[in-house]
Amino acid sequence: MEQRAEFDFIVVGAGSAGCVLANRLSASGRHSVLLLEAGGEDDDRWIHIPLGYGKHFRNPKVNWLFVSEADEKTGSRAIGQPRGKVLGGTSSINGMVYVRGQHEDYDDWLDLGNAGWGYRDVLPYFRKAEDNQRGANEYHGVGGPLSVSDPTDTHPLCDAFLDAAVASGYPRNADCNGAQQAGFGYNQVTQRRGRRCSTAVAYLRPARSRANLTVATDAHATRIMFSGKRRAIGIEYLQGGTKKTANARGEVLLATGAFGSPQLMQLSGLGPASLLKEFGIPVVADMPGVGANLQDHYNGRLVFECTEDFTLNDVVASPLRKLREGLRYYLSRRGFLTMGASTATGFVSTDPSVSRPDVQIGLVVYSTDKFGDTLHPFSGFTMLVRMLKPDSRGTVLIKSADALEAPSIRPNYLSEPKDCEVLVAGMKVARRLVDAPPLRHYVARAHEPAQPFTNDDEWLQYLRTRGGISFHPVGTCRMGVDADAVVDERLRVRGIDGLRVVDASIMPTLVSGNTNAPTIMIGEKGADMILQDAH
Repeated sequence: MEQRAEFDFIVVGAGSAGCVLANRLSASGRHSVLLLEAGGEDDDRWIHIPLGYGKHFRNPKVNWLFVSEADEKTGSRAIGQPRGKVLGGTSSINGMVYVRGQHEDYDDWLDLGNAGWGYRDVLPYFRKAEDNQRGANEYHGVGGPLSVSDPTDTHPLCDAFLDAAVASGYPRNADCNGAQQAGFGYNQVTQRRGRRCSTAVAYLRPARSRANLTVATDAHATRIMFSGKRRAIGIEYLQGGTKKTANARGEVLLATGAFGSPQLMQLSGLGPASLLKEFGIPVVADMPGVGANLQDHYNGRLVFECTEDFTLNDVVASPLRKLREGLRYYLSRRGFLTMGASTATGFVSTDPSVSRPDVQIGLVVYSTDKFGDTLHPFSGFTMLVRMLKPDSRGTVLIKSADALEAPSIRPNYLSEPKDCEVLVAGMKVARRLVDAPPLRHYVARAHEPAQPFTNDDEWLQYLRTRGGISFHPVGTCRMGVDADAVVDERLRVRGIDGLRVVDASIMPTLVSGNTNAPTIMIGEKGADMILQDAH
């Protein structure tokens, strides 16, 4: 039996941006808000224990388990694309690293015609979101919903990594989110007293008692409903096997991410007309940009056996040490169980003539064949090399008219020569850091690659066949002023009334670093614009 309800705002997706929208739009009490989430409650205890992210790479209860199409440019591998399917979205299963990107990233958006999205424009929203352990200053805020903390513990490997960077001529930088990004330091993380601070914890939990906010879990959006061809008026969704609809008096707000938002738009008749006609979907608007412009960070890895048995590998291999770490966490909220995906990191330029970093190098105090796999049986650590500003672009396109079928994800990693050059150069920088005396002391032997490469072609072949990704997909509902842009600078879908996209898919270009903090900022800024336009 079809059920109907009416709200001022319908937010589709309770992830990094959606929880922000639900909180901010319902705060005044004047607007009724429905938040739809295809996943369930965030009641798995390993969501809230920080190191638990390792348990969710293949957990269908909280992860969409998307997979990209096999591509010969990356060894004909189908690469896993984990996305959160739970309250908090990917902020409930990510590595918690708090990085905003470079000032120039946002100024680039401004230069592309997106008024109001320069660094000076977005900084107040980063500060508004934050409750930073270090206190307030020009770049950081306190009192916001999102707890941002320093790591509970340092580690000798990380200290050696930072010392190796200084010995190699790179500066220390205690705050990559401050005046400048370049340099090396410890990462801050989205944690509160040793527990994950997802957007479900930070934004949604305090708002759920509001009478004007309705949260529907296990509610899979299947179609945007329209009045004629110009106005979005609601959402059709499945819950418990039942088709339901909800009407929006004000606006429908898509916040289902770089895979989900273009998929739902295409299923609803907004997308490339030829694709929609192929699957018998009536064309509401021919929008070739929906699902185009996919970008992500591609990584290279260097894995080493360690001379000391103080890595996470050693803890996991020992029942006694696991017990000790569990007790330490229970009693003090410290230790390995509070560890983010990368503890220390550095941002460098591979071109000495350019000051703007193009590579991020992180140290991880464990090792595995690939993220989500069992840790190696030996003491090990990993150097991750991330290319920050890829030229390669991909697509997210539906494979059928079935809303429950995952879309086709084709990232086209390493399809542009510049990407290959930068990543190879970054791998060489990382290799030099490992050879610097402070870090070399901890290297027993190289595990992967086991033998040194003699030329760039060997490096590139290794990256194509063994490289990984950062799980930072963006850009598929691009903000811009040209004909193929999907949303305008106020995140309104071009040519359609009552519909906005407010998530990482609106990024015109990928930011230089992790994407959770920027997506939360987009949620904050988007909520402000929505409320301004509602008056």
